[in-house]
Amino acid sequence: MLKSMEHLRLGISFFKQGCRAAGLPVLHIFHAGAAGAFAPQSGFVTPLPWLTSVPDVRFDKHTHNAFTDTGLDLWLRRRSIGKLIISGIRTEQCCETTARVGADIGYAVDFVTEATLTFPMTHAATAVTFSARDIKTRTELVLADRFARIVDVNTCLAGLSGHA
Repeated sequence: MLKSMEHLRLGISFFKQGCRAAGLPVLHIFHAGAAGAFAPQSGFVTPLPWLTSVPDVRFDKHTHNAFTDTGLDLWLRRRSIGKLIISGIRTEQCCETTARVGADIGYAVDFVTEATLTFPMTHAATAVTFSARDIKTRTELVLADRFARIVDVNTCLAGLSGHA
């Protein structure tokens, strides 16, 4: 887990710097629920300790995707932003769902898998455990060429030149 978190930190930090250098907005989106660990009053709905820069805007979401009831779509459209670059936690839940919804409502989507994080999961009916790598591979499989372009950090950043 520690190695995965460090990999996420490096990917997002490099990625965020590249977006800032290209003059692109950086958004933070947090899952905020009514109770439990995702409730704002729990103290857990905060940036990771290494995510210290101030975003251009923060949205709190109440569903798996970042669009439902957040105002994100309107914020993006008012700024004529037609492309999403997705990174974060969890690869197959919040990130994948946001990519799918974003594509469905007309955005071009770059999915930066190496700047996402997930955890092993065990299928309840079969007791088969899927590694984080298995889950990321499956996510790339179902998103690629249907909902998103799958890219690494360097490829994504190389495509940002001239967008400032």
